[in-house]
Parts: sequence; C-alpha cells; structure tokens
Amino acid sequence: MILGPTTPTTAFPIGAKIDDPVQMYLNDIFTIPAPLAGLPGLSVPCGFDDKGLPVGLQLTGNYFSEARLLGIAHRYQQATDWHLRVPTEAPL
Repeated sequence: MILGPTTPTTAFPIGAKIDDPVQMYLNDIFTIPAPLAGLPGLSVPCGFDDKGLPVGLQLTGNYFSEARLLGIAHRYQQATDWHLRVPTEAPL
C-alpha cells in the first residue's frame, strides 16, 4: 500500500477556481498515476487545514488488491472520525 496526499494543496473554497480551470484540474494531478497504471486507489478524509477545509489521504494498492485497499480504508475510518466531521467553508 502506498499512502500519499490526494492533492498537492489543501482544498479550496467552492467556486474559488471557477475562473481558472487549469489550476482546478492540476489539483487532481496526484490521482492520475494509479488509474493510468491500472492500480486501485481511493481517497479518505484525514483532517482539515487552518481554514477548516478538508485534506485527503490517498491510498494506492497493488494490482487486484481492491479488497485489501477497501479493508485498510475501512479500518482507518474506524480508528478516526475525520469522515464524520463537516468542513467549514472559508469565505470567498
């Protein structure tokens, strides 16, 4: 299992990048390698930044390890409560 950030920056407020779609799409750059290589990957919430916006943890597994990947994500969520918390949206 490889653990890493889901995006290069923390989340941005809803609508903040609407005028700059390239910057918005570049935030997905870390999620591209796994599916291109045919590897399973998923993202789970793992905290909030200083503005109250969510941070994601990406898990990437080996070929055909979807069940193991889902099990690890499930155990992580059982051990934490990040997935139950609601982010505060920062003003634009």
